[in-house]
Amino acid sequence: MGTDSMFDPARFAATRRPAMEASSLPGFCYRSPEWYEREIERIFMREWLFVGREEQIPAPGDYFSMDLVEEPIVVVRGQDRRVRAFSASCRHRGTRIVEPGEGHCTAFRCPYHAWTYALSGELLGAPEMQQTRQFDKRDFGLVPLAVDTWDGFLFVKFTPGGPGLSEFLGDLPDRLARYRMGDMVCTRRVTWDVACNWKVYVENAMEAYHVAFVHRKTIEETLPMNVWRAEEARGSYIILYGAAPGSLALLEGDSGFPMIEGLGQKELAGSYIPLIYPSTMLGCTVDCMWYLQILPAGPERTRVVVGSCFPRTTTQRSDFEQVASVYYKRWDATIPEDNWISERQQRGLRGRLTRPGRFSYREDLVPAIANYVLDRVLPPA
Repeated sequence: MGTDSMFDPARFAATRRPAMEASSLPGFCYRSPEWYEREIERIFMREWLFVGREEQIPAPGDYFSMDLVEEPIVVVRGQDRRVRAFSASCRHRGTRIVEPGEGHCTAFRCPYHAWTYALSGELLGAPEMQQTRQFDKRDFGLVPLAVDTWDGFLFVKFTPGGPGLSEFLGDLPDRLARYRMGDMVCTRRVTWDVACNWKVYVENAMEAYHVAFVHRKTIEETLPMNVWRAEEARGSYIILYGAAPGSLALLEGDSGFPMIEGLGQKELAGSYIPLIYPSTMLGCTVDCMWYLQILPAGPERTRVVVGSCFPRTTTQRSDFEQVASVYYKRWDATIPEDNWISERQQRGLRGRLTRPGRFSYREDLVPAIANYVLDRVLPPA
C-alpha cells in the first residue's frame, strides 16, 4: 500500500460516521510503521504528555529520566525548586546524559566526554573545546521541553505553541477536584511491556464491553459493564462514570481504607475513568486513584506504567502496607488480563484478511478515540 493511499481521507469514511453507524479503523492503523510515525509526529510530539508525579522529585537535585515516545528526557527539580524538563541527549554528540530511572545530583555530566550541565540546563563545562572556533557554551545548553503541573501530575510538551495545560485539560480539573489528587502520594509504580499498538490498549481501557468476559472472575463481580456510561467532556479528554458504590480498586470481599474526605454525592455513588488524550488513563474512586501511562514503544509495542496513589493521610497509617496490599492484589490481577487480551487482539490485527468491524453501544468511546487520531493524522480536507 502506498503512503498516499494509506492517508487518503476517503478510506476512513466509515469510521467518520456516528458511533452506532461507524466501523473501526483498518488493521494497518495498528501495525504500519508509516502510520505509527505519523502519529508520533502529529500527536505525541505536539500534545501535553503526562510523565510522572511531583512527589517523585521532592528536593532540589532530584530527577527522573525516561524514554517518552522513544525520546530520552529528564525531569529535574532545580536549586530554585522549579521543575524543568529537558532532552537527555548531550549537545556534543548526542550521548544520553543519564540512564532511565530516578536519582539525585548537583549537575548532569555526560559519561562520554564529560560535558557538564547545570540543573537549569546551561552548559557549565566542555573540556578541550578551547580551539573550536566560535564555540559559545551559552549556545549549547540542554534542549528544554515545556513543563507544567496539575494536582501533582507533571506534563511535558515537545513542541512550543498551542494551548497551555490548563486550556488543554478544560473542565477536567474542576470535575475531579473533590478527589484532591494533589494531596495524594504514589506508593507503587509497576511497568509492563505489552506486545500491542498503543491504540489497542487505550481503546480497551475506555470501554466496558469486555469487562464481563475478560474480567469475569475479578472486577465484573463488583462493577459489571452495565453500570458504565460516557459523559460529556469539555477538554482534551473523554470520560466514563460507573454508578456503583464502593471502591473500584478492590476485589469482591476485600476491605480497604476509609473514603476520601470531602467527596460529593456523585463521587460517593460511583467512580470516574477519564482518558486524557492521547494516552493517559486515570481511575478515580472513593478511597484512592491510579493512573495508566500508555506509552508507544513501536508500532506493535507499548509500555504501560501503573501508578497507585492514596491520600497522604492514608499513607501515614500504621497499617498502610498491610491494607494497601489488597489494592495491589486487585491491580496485579486485572492489569495482566488487559495485557493478555490486548496482545491477542494485536495478533489478530496482523492478519491480511482483517476487516473493520462495528461497535456496540457499550464501546461508544472507541470511535471517539479513532476520530481523535484521524483528526490529527490525516491531511486537512
